[in-house]
Amino acid sequence: MKKKIFTALSVAAFIAWSCTLTGASAAGLEQTKFNLGHLNSTAHLLAFVAAEEGFFKEEGLDATLTQFASAGELAAGLTTKKLDAAFIGSVPAITFQSQGQPLTIFGGAMTNGHGYVVKQKFVEGKSDDEIDITVLKGLRVATTKPSVQDLELQILLTNAGLSYSTEKGKADVTIVYFDSQRDAYNAILGAEIDAVSVYSPYASRAISEGYRVIYYCSQQKEFLNQPCCRQVAESSALTAKPETYKAFERALIKAYKFSQENREKTIDDVAKYIQIDRKLIETEVYGGYAQSVPDPDKVATVALKSSVVQFGYTKNYDMEPLYNTSIYEAALRSLIKENPGDKVYAELLTRFEKSNVLAKRRF
Repeated sequence: MKKKIFTALSVAAFIAWSCTLTGASAAGLEQTKFNLGHLNSTAHLLAFVAAEEGFFKEEGLDATLTQFASAGELAAGLTTKKLDAAFIGSVPAITFQSQGQPLTIFGGAMTNGHGYVVKQKFVEGKSDDEIDITVLKGLRVATTKPSVQDLELQILLTNAGLSYSTEKGKADVTIVYFDSQRDAYNAILGAEIDAVSVYSPYASRAISEGYRVIYYCSQQKEFLNQPCCRQVAESSALTAKPETYKAFERALIKAYKFSQENREKTIDDVAKYIQIDRKLIETEVYGGYAQSVPDPDKVATVALKSSVVQFGYTKNYDMEPLYNTSIYEAALRSLIKENPGDKVYAELLTRFEKSNVLAKRRF
């Protein structure tokens, strides 16, 4: 009898162990290993929270998060299939798509969260209300290209009647391009750069180091709800592994809900990936300058694409085949079905229905 009981328990243990190993496969996922690329940004907190709070694991995913320095590196990781998904800036993603790279946007990661800062000596004696884009006249500005920060700079300079060029002395503002946000920010430490683009958390870091904010994009009427980093994957991977990506999306949606309801623990989670002062993380995440929302925001991104084309980043192209909102919608509706009274999920659905419905036309 004891032997039979032991055998039964052993079988039960083996089954449990097997389920743990296969996890997502048993749930119908096409793969369990999932590699996600991100930048050195507090705004990518959805991934950090999903990892630290066990939401990836809940969805059957064995997720590995890797930090990269630039959008170009992230795109290369996708096209070489070293990454399954990446958080890539909206303007780089659009640029890469227009160049023929097989990359599809399928969700959001960051809205707003960027701007420009300038050395104190150029705005000495000015109040914050007196500082605007015109203070850049005669200065050298560091940024990256392609990036939403660079596009915003060109839009604001144009609206202010200021010319710009990469050649020193040829225009009102000289733009100096760097390969990464980190390199651009470090350049302001020298004498050759007077102002620099920033995204979360570089804005808070800049203030703590004595620089002055020229503008936050969230405070500019031209850039309300400006989509920045998007969830991007290699196009054929999304087609081949829809259940895997749905599980990934469910984890990010759960992370968003957690971030709305657990402020202190969210800051703790971000601090494990972005090693800066906790107060700076809190400002970047909850200060109103950026939002970390998983919604694809197709309407806003298509509108942004028009500006990208207008300012010569790309030629026009058909974006429709490279924008997938169905994975996010399926993930969100499945969570609502499981949690019918959840207020956060209901609000996300309302947002989705407003921000992803476009007229039936090619764009």
